[in-house]
Amino acid sequence: MHADSLIHARWVIPVEPANRILEHHAIAIEKGRITTILPSHEAREQIGADTVMELPDHALIPGLINAHTHTPMSLFRGMADDIPLMDWLNKHIWPAEQRWINAEFVADGSRLAMAEMIRSGTTCFNDMYFFPDITGKIALETGIRAVLGMILIDFPSAWASDADGYLERALALHDSFRNETTVKAIFAPHAPYSVSDEPLLRVRTLANELDLPIHMHVHETRDEIEQSRKQYGMRPLSRLRQLGLTGPNLIAVHMTQLQDDEIDAYATSGGHVVHCPESNLKLASGFCPVARLLDAGINVALGTDGAASNNDLDMLGEMQTAALLGKGSAGDPEALPATQVLQMATINGARALGLDGDIGSLQSGKAADITAIDLGRIETLPVFDPVSQIVYSAGREQVSHVWVNGELLLADGELTRIDTARLMADIRVWQGKLEEKS
Repeated sequence: MHADSLIHARWVIPVEPANRILEHHAIAIEKGRITTILPSHEAREQIGADTVMELPDHALIPGLINAHTHTPMSLFRGMADDIPLMDWLNKHIWPAEQRWINAEFVADGSRLAMAEMIRSGTTCFNDMYFFPDITGKIALETGIRAVLGMILIDFPSAWASDADGYLERALALHDSFRNETTVKAIFAPHAPYSVSDEPLLRVRTLANELDLPIHMHVHETRDEIEQSRKQYGMRPLSRLRQLGLTGPNLIAVHMTQLQDDEIDAYATSGGHVVHCPESNLKLASGFCPVARLLDAGINVALGTDGAASNNDLDMLGEMQTAALLGKGSAGDPEALPATQVLQMATINGARALGLDGDIGSLQSGKAADITAIDLGRIETLPVFDPVSQIVYSAGREQVSHVWVNGELLLADGELTRIDTARLMADIRVWQGKLEEKS
């Protein structure tokens, strides 16, 4: 047998089937896809490869999937901290966006975010921001896999002036990336409180026609619930259900304010949830009842939110926070075990995005989106259970290698397709601009 690449590792954690850890195994890659996973001693005898890599202290996992973020907002990291969500948006973020958002801002902010994500083991992200066409171009440039949110919001922006403009640009975006293998576009109306009924109905129709997911902030704060009750006489989920938006194609982000009947109804609808624990904690938005959602059969993925409200895009850190918060919120140390949290950060995200046929687990035939984590460090020794070490102990500095479609994007901790020095210089220029007084 021949392979383009053969990666030997101490552990291979395929995620599917669950709770399986393969010791001293190798992954063979041909034309960007996994061809086989087999014991290393068999691979050495049976497979000739153009490139052979030995990772004797490492675990190979599916590339992490950041199921909700706002990549260009990395340039706002630390700009407005320690304030409530609506004050954060109305008094700081939205005014800054009105002043600064343009194609150059989005390009540099996206590149910064992608560099950070690749360095911390993320191979795919689901984005929601203005100028998604620029973010898509930067994703193709850097090699990371991207799902671009076709943004829709009631107020005008540098991207579009009204609902007609947003949807016209959305369809053009979808068409421009439809033949790409690593970039796709989905609908992304911002939130129930920021998008009115008529545009949401148009999104529903278009999403059904194009068979695309709808990515949306839902039930993020108590204030959102109260606003909806005053304006519409019902809670946001009830309004979305009335508009016909709840279903298997809805990806509801945050979901910190949920009643038992809403959980049951959402489970019946087949919708997905993206949990963003660190952002919710920082903004004191509330607690997503993850254990109850999982018990109800709801697919729960994991996201970081944007770096302006987290303040990082580190999915390893997000996994640890999700596991610990999930146990504390449920009052149960068995809630959200490490294996389940790893699933949330990989295959569950792929399912939510409709990409589970291609990514999210290490299986023959799937794309070779792989992250290698060095567990042979002081911080993660001894290793009794590599999954537990990854979730509870490992830091992003232990991510050594990252592949997307079989291409090495991070080699021994160094980015292969991003000029780090130039990127850092560009970001320092932006810092100077953003520090100017309005």
